[in-house]
Amino acid sequence: MAGRVALVTGAGSGIGAAVAAALLDGGWRVALAGRRAGRLEEAAARGGSGEALVVPADVTDPGSVEELFGAVRDRWGRLDLLVNNAGVFGASAPVEEYSHDEWRTVVDTNLTGAFLCAQQAFRMMKDQDPQGGRIINNGSLSAHTPRPRSVAYTAGKHAVTGLTKTLSLEGRPYRIACGQIDVGNAATEMTGGFSAGTLQADGTVKPEPRMDVRHVVDAVLYMAGLPLEANVQSLTVMATTMPSFVGRG
Repeated sequence: MAGRVALVTGAGSGIGAAVAAALLDGGWRVALAGRRAGRLEEAAARGGSGEALVVPADVTDPGSVEELFGAVRDRWGRLDLLVNNAGVFGASAPVEEYSHDEWRTVVDTNLTGAFLCAQQAFRMMKDQDPQGGRIINNGSLSAHTPRPRSVAYTAGKHAVTGLTKTLSLEGRPYRIACGQIDVGNAATEMTGGFSAGTLQADGTVKPEPRMDVRHVVDAVLYMAGLPLEANVQSLTVMATTMPSFVGRG
């Protein structure tokens, strides 16, 4: 994989930062995208022998996304891997109280942002020589099963699954593979409060187990390392004792 080009969105923290650092350790050339330049620089410094490119970008803005992919094209001339990771959880509120502004923030980031980045990746991967590449979308257990009071996040993540399947289908003629990784409680800033207690489907509040983010990274590296003739369409990695996902609690 050394020398191949990857772009990771949401690379300033959490799963994105860990994935970007691991790809750099593996000798990839990695573009790190996110809103906060300082956090992206810190994530890039964690990597190893690979070449890093820090590009502050807003995935909800089509112009910003176009500039992001243009920077990758100008620097390296191609793209082999897009890790569509940028996302926010948003407010916790009942459906009847969920604000339109909050809905737009979550859906624009988690779904529209993933689409805009995938669209630009398709254009690059179709036109480059050799043709093709891989897209890995970060889904969630919420792409399968909702948490209470998470309507925007759950709806967006279910839609990401539809996006993944469409990209996988339409990418076939161009050697573009697309898969999805659904993560349950990786130990990051986003899940920091889960250990103290999280609202469950039965109305109780219970602590939830978390797993080391390295297990998510290892799964992404496995998917990224496959030849384009093979694809992991869907992969779920989660803390073993996650409540209310497998079975009845």
